Amino acid sequence: MVKTVRMTVAQAIVKFLDNQYVSMDGRETKFVEGFFTIFGHGIAVGLGEALDTNPGSLRVLQGRNEQGMCHVATAFAKQSNRRRIIPCASSVGPGAANMVTACATATVNNIPLLVFPADTFASRQPDPVLQQLEQSSSLATTTNDAFKPVCKYWDRITRPEMIMTALINAMRVLTDPAETGACCIGLCQDVEGESYDFPEYFFEKRVHRITRPVAVEEELEDIAKIIAGAKKPLVIVGGGVRFSEAGEVVEQFCEEFKIPFGESQGGKSACKSSHPYCLGGIGVTGTYASNVIAKDADVVIAIGSRLSDFTTSSKWLFKNENVKFVTINNSRYHAYKMDAVKAVGDAKATVAALAEKLRARGYVSAYAGEIEEARGVWDKEMARLGAIEYTGDDFEPMIKARDPRTIPEFVKLTNGKITQTAALAAIRRVIDEDATIITAGGSLPSCMQRMWTTDKRGGYHAEYGYSCMGYEVAATLGVKFAEPDHEVYCVVGDSSFQMLHSEIMTIMQERKKVNILVFDNCGFGCINNLEMNHGIGSLATEFRYTDGKKPCKDLIPVDYAKVAEGYGLKSYTCKTIAELEAALEDAKKQEIACLFDLKVIPKTMTDGYESWWNVGLADVSEKESVREAWAGVRAGRDAARDY
Repeated sequence: MVKTVRMTVAQAIVKFLDNQYVSMDGRETKFVEGFFTIFGHGIAVGLGEALDTNPGSLRVLQGRNEQGMCHVATAFAKQSNRRRIIPCASSVGPGAANMVTACATATVNNIPLLVFPADTFASRQPDPVLQQLEQSSSLATTTNDAFKPVCKYWDRITRPEMIMTALINAMRVLTDPAETGACCIGLCQDVEGESYDFPEYFFEKRVHRITRPVAVEEELEDIAKIIAGAKKPLVIVGGGVRFSEAGEVVEQFCEEFKIPFGESQGGKSACKSSHPYCLGGIGVTGTYASNVIAKDADVVIAIGSRLSDFTTSSKWLFKNENVKFVTINNSRYHAYKMDAVKAVGDAKATVAALAEKLRARGYVSAYAGEIEEARGVWDKEMARLGAIEYTGDDFEPMIKARDPRTIPEFVKLTNGKITQTAALAAIRRVIDEDATIITAGGSLPSCMQRMWTTDKRGGYHAEYGYSCMGYEVAATLGVKFAEPDHEVYCVVGDSSFQMLHSEIMTIMQERKKVNILVFDNCGFGCINNLEMNHGIGSLATEFRYTDGKKPCKDLIPVDYAKVAEGYGLKSYTCKTIAELEAALEDAKKQEIACLFDLKVIPKTMTDGYESWWNVGLADVSEKESVREAWAGVRAGRDAARDY
């Protein structure tokens, strides 16, 4: 007879999760680290009772905003190379809805995130329960239905025994490199506390094997044949290279066959920046070196990449009329993009198998100095960017489209003399080589993909799949949980900081030393550039007082150092590069979290290099400036591939 143990659904969830492990390359890792919660009435007495009575070895973490705590968990899972997770639980209604954005962020980036939003009562006895969303067309519809389009697995528990198959299927998705993303299990409030005789075998230790499937022989032959005919191939290093831990194998592959590589945001730091075949970021926010080589490439080899619009420059980048695309990806969906000839398999194993076939053919590319020349041009540009200084009233920033009031007004208000590119160069000079840096939304990821260099694998942590503003501060805590012995920094714009910095309190509560660098330029600088470069005025993107109709009056200064002081962080206000460097050095001595309030002159971010981005500009406008910009958009679309 099967042995059983009687416990509630919530108690079963905790016990089951505490016994999940993953194994990759012979290394076994406990998969579930703990639980992030914001207790509301929907989970406080159900899941809360279980975590209070017997959490096992799981940590219990207190979030401040449901989206924020999920960003912490996502960053933790990413920096752990998807081998560890922190599930997140919320109350019903608004608490649940707050997690939807974070689930989309995790799914777009293929990061495992498990969420347990409370749901309405299965019995419907108290309907409408507090915070219940009612739809007259269906009583079965609740707030949690909003998770369906943003999750890779979705379920709702209306009977106790359902939790067994729900959890097993969530583990199936969470531990699948090709399909992982957010998983949502809605917990009806009454069912959380209902008990069931669960079989003891349900709680036995489970080890989920993360394997390295190699592309089949036919696909390997297909891509080897195409590459063997290439004179100027180019590799795109995507996030799949990072998660497969294939960086060293890709470096060896590129070196042996003399193939340069560009990096997507997700792939950056999978390989070493110092590698002689590394051209840096590619695409809309790419370097001159990557993009100029990409234009002439006759075969593009995308390894572990989603081939997003920013990576391909909206499919405009590759100008060789005979260019062919090859993909190596563990996802058949992504492998089919760009009409590519595909090899579906693990990046590390498949690149190694491909190398054997090219080696047998005696293949080497036909580059003759182009790689070194492109890198040399970019090295000079990097030096120029890092040395840009404010020179006074005659100062001309790189971004020309601007409100002429803004820079002099900003300097007068803040006395800030820092340029964005010089700040990033200074940060790179001062912080430790083995530090990890985080970026997500605004102009900073653009500058970082071009300018940041690191030889630490995984040392560059960008969330640019969903480009979710507000990810950065929360992510510092997640990365610090994953790498407690390393310094962790985030660069975050003032707009993104204002959107979401609630987890600062959790950082202080957990006593974690992280470093938050706020780039204050009084506005949404990236989108202001987008507007004005397309003939639109500076509309509702700078932080200005309103005239009653739109923000157009004086700039509004904010003291972010005082915000930090209120939470108990060590804070620094930096108005010059010298002050920034001194603050960074001093912060190394601190044992508490630090925030740097950088007064960064607007319009001092990098501009594009041999790239284009397709945006939905009006094709009819009363403004001549918009009509002129539309002509450029139309020309770009005409020059881009259709799909």
